[in-house]
Amino acid sequence: MASALAAKMGFNSLLRKQARNFRVRICTMESEEEFNCEVKWKGKDLFDLVCRSLGLWETWFFGLQYTIKDTVAWLKMEKKILDQEVPNEEPITFFFLVKFYPENIEEELVQEITQRLFFLQVKKKILEEEIHCPPEASVLLASYAVHAKYGDYDPNVHEPGFLAEEELLPKRVINLYQMTAEMWEERITVCYAEHRGRTRDEAEMEYLKIAQDLDMYGINYFLIRNKKGTGLLLGVDALGLHIYEPENKLTPKCSFPWNEIRNISYSDKEFTIKPVGKKSNTFKFISSRLRVNKLILQLCIGNHDLFMRRRQVDSLEIQQLKAQAKKERARKQAEWQRLQREKKLRKEAERARAEMERKLIQLQEEAHMASEALLRSEQTADLLAEKAQIAEEEAKLLAQKAAEVETEMQRIKVTAMRGQEERRLMEQKMLEAEMRALKESEESERRTKEAEQLKQDLQEARESERRARNKLLEITSKAINASPVLPSDSIPPDLSYSRENLSFDFKDTDMKRLSMEIEKEKVEYMEKSKHLQEQLNELKTEIESLKLKERETPLDIIHNQNTEQGTSKQSNFKKLTLQSTKTKVAFFEEL
Repeated sequence: MASALAAKMGFNSLLRKQARNFRVRICTMESEEEFNCEVKWKGKDLFDLVCRSLGLWETWFFGLQYTIKDTVAWLKMEKKILDQEVPNEEPITFFFLVKFYPENIEEELVQEITQRLFFLQVKKKILEEEIHCPPEASVLLASYAVHAKYGDYDPNVHEPGFLAEEELLPKRVINLYQMTAEMWEERITVCYAEHRGRTRDEAEMEYLKIAQDLDMYGINYFLIRNKKGTGLLLGVDALGLHIYEPENKLTPKCSFPWNEIRNISYSDKEFTIKPVGKKSNTFKFISSRLRVNKLILQLCIGNHDLFMRRRQVDSLEIQQLKAQAKKERARKQAEWQRLQREKKLRKEAERARAEMERKLIQLQEEAHMASEALLRSEQTADLLAEKAQIAEEEAKLLAQKAAEVETEMQRIKVTAMRGQEERRLMEQKMLEAEMRALKESEESERRTKEAEQLKQDLQEARESERRARNKLLEITSKAINASPVLPSDSIPPDLSYSRENLSFDFKDTDMKRLSMEIEKEKVEYMEKSKHLQEQLNELKTEIESLKLKERETPLDIIHNQNTEQGTSKQSNFKKLTLQSTKTKVAFFEEL
């Protein structure tokens, strides 16, 4: 069955080689794209095509990865693509990934696209827990990832819940604490708000600078056995080779810096490393597969090449690339500052416009109130005028009645002489008439006074109406004269508006020189900034009370022990490199 399957695969491979071209699918951390390849193409031809399509010049960090028989492999540059053990499929899928990591992210990464690809890949490895990250560092890294995506924090835009759909923390960290998604978002947002003023590129770089100090950053692990058959882990990174116990990927038991290694080779499953110095013992281990040894050798050669390049003067091409990148960063920084100024002017213009609208609304309200007061004054004046007219008519009527009574009195007086009895009666009637006349006179006088009072009220109402009209004219004049006009040079162009619209050998000489340089550099280690350490300690203190101790993984426990002992990635590497090579080899064989 197996032979039949192999024969079928060989036949399919033969058919593909006989064709003129074939298709490949290239998957990056952000997208995927298909390319047509010629049968004669080597790995370098395809790799260069992909790099050109991405605009990438720092090609030495990257490679094309594929999986064959459950083993990761990298496409060889100097060998034809179809002559390698690539997947027998159409299109052939390759992953454009970081293959080699720098010693110092900030100093070595030049292009923005390089930084972006590193950021996305390291972020993915942390979230998928391929790189162990303590909880407090996870929160800080998440805040930089949010800044890289959303820019400066704005409380009016980034309201609670805006990170609900984002994957920012490893599941291990989330399960380790009794905290809701809202509580995690609140802590991430507090850190995010402190990054105000950084560009997105700067946020990505800060993310990588923190990530490169994690114990498992940039290390490729392989299962190996020593002569005794003890299972161990081999770690390959930018600084050298490291030996770990299988259950502890954080703290190496011994390390071999690249400047202490003279030769690397393998025979079948046995891998041999010859340290510098003729009297040094040979370091040997056994891997699980021959294909794994090939991969280890590839990574060792590539990392050692970069190790030597870092300690040499940059080539003219690299110098030009760095100068160009520096110029581009300066241009983008100037552009960013210009955008910040325009943003500030925009906000000032919006505030001025809002203030002008507020004053206009206030003046409109005052004018409306004055109009209503004027209307009420006019209505009151009309009512008082009507009442005064009625009172005047009533006074005239009473005066007429008083005249009639007076006439009646005269007539009674003339007829009173007719008799005593009549006189008495007439006197009595006269008395009554006088009483009535007196009452009518008093009533007439009262009505006259009331009419005078109404006339006075009418005069006051008309005076109030005059004052209200003057107030309305004053407010209207104030609104016209006080309307603020923004200077044209303080408003960005897009804010203007009008009134109408609002196997590999290393040379002795190189190794001796490198050894001297490395000895000098061994004592120089990057220390985390005081502010960063304070942030991490503060975050750890805030969430420590909510931790569920029973959910800690073995790596969490080891990380906590290292932290309590003051052991870091750099200090441990320094300690191990001070051991003699003979001691390291003996220690490895005794494990």
